[in-house]
Amino acid sequence: MLSDIKVAVIRSNRKTLSIQLKSGEIIARAPLRMKDKDIYAFIESKKDWIEKHLAAINEREKKLSDTVPFTEDELKTLAERAKVIIPERVKYYAPKIGVSYGRITIRNQRTRWGSCSSKGNLNFNCLLVLFPPEVIDSVVVHELCHRKHMNHSPAFYAEVERVFPEYKRCSKWLKVNGAEYMARLK
Repeated sequence: MLSDIKVAVIRSNRKTLSIQLKSGEIIARAPLRMKDKDIYAFIESKKDWIEKHLAAINEREKKLSDTVPFTEDELKTLAERAKVIIPERVKYYAPKIGVSYGRITIRNQRTRWGSCSSKGNLNFNCLLVLFPPEVIDSVVVHELCHRKHMNHSPAFYAEVERVFPEYKRCSKWLKVNGAEYMARLK
């Protein structure tokens, strides 16, 4: 089965080899000088894992292809609700983290739940208002913690969990359920 799958090799100044799966594709991230034969041997050694996860990806995509897209009116309504709810949550958590922030923007992003710019501007996905309140809070805390750590280092996650101990559970909820909502942004 692996011989039928496209493999994209991305070389960079890194020390380790990793693989990432996307629909019908394997992305190998490799050190600059790693030989192709070593990359493909590594991929072959992970054959069972790859096949299992590709099957799950295909099943999920098949399920999501039947979703009904949000209408423009629904998205506007969600954005209006988000413009009320999310700034209140940001205002609540910023002092607990000890950070300031700039502008808050609500969007209907297709790939992210939130982001934080180096200037402290925060962006949030309007779909968040469809989720349990603690999931909204987990995204707000995540983005605000980027005001202290503009990365995903252990120090960053330690700060997130200090402020919001339920973060891992909410992050897992987003991973399990979030794609279903994103699929409706067509």
